[in-house]
Amino acid sequence: MLALFSPLAAQAQGVAAAPNDDPSYRKEFVYGLNFNTRGGLIGGLSVRSSRVLNEKWSRYWSLEGVEVKHPKERRLPSYNGGSFVRDKANYMFVLRPTVGVQRVIFRKAPESGVQVNGMFGAGPSIGLLMPYYVYYDYTDRNSQGQATGPDDIRAEAYDPQKHSNINLIFDRAPLFSGINEVKPYVGAHVRGALSFEYGRYRDAVAGIETGFLLELYAKRPAIIRSLNVDDNTINNRFYPSVYLTIYLGSRS
Repeated sequence: MLALFSPLAAQAQGVAAAPNDDPSYRKEFVYGLNFNTRGGLIGGLSVRSSRVLNEKWSRYWSLEGVEVKHPKERRLPSYNGGSFVRDKANYMFVLRPTVGVQRVIFRKAPESGVQVNGMFGAGPSIGLLMPYYVYYDYTDRNSQGQATGPDDIRAEAYDPQKHSNINLIFDRAPLFSGINEVKPYVGAHVRGALSFEYGRYRDAVAGIETGFLLELYAKRPAIIRSLNVDDNTINNRFYPSVYLTIYLGSRS
């Protein structure tokens, strides 16, 4: 009897174990906050949609919107208590649509634990350069610095030739002052990452994605400009970065 039931028990055990290797969902959609070495306190936002191909592989598309800053940007206080970024000529916002694949490295238990995935993707980078506006003080003053006429403070796109005296920069202008002057820059990127997913329930997921991104543009975006310095010598075409995204989402 034992000899008869032993193969049946082993077969039943094998059938019971199989579902743990086969994901209980076919689609996943997540959204999150991005932090990266080229951005500010918060780099940007991202969304990602994945479709399961088999027990190990998924394919995904994602869309990420971030601000890219120049490593030499330096915020200074202005004379009236405001602030501005010295030599900043343009904001650079980037949209990154990505298509890629994801492989399960370590699958978690159905109701708890951490799943580790390896990810690789690539796609275009659409850079949007928007002029950085400042308030500049054109008020007439005497040799002692006293105003001899009414205040004349104008919002203008920063130009190192025109605004050479940084002591007369009154403050930065509102963020979208130059929105009607946006210029596109086209590039491409590749990324590789590890994601660590925690999902207590089968239809919900939370986790972090951390990895590297390599980005190259056809032309050099002029993020900063300096007096008597060629834009090409202080701006780059290549923007490598390390990033971390914290995300939440759902599965079905």
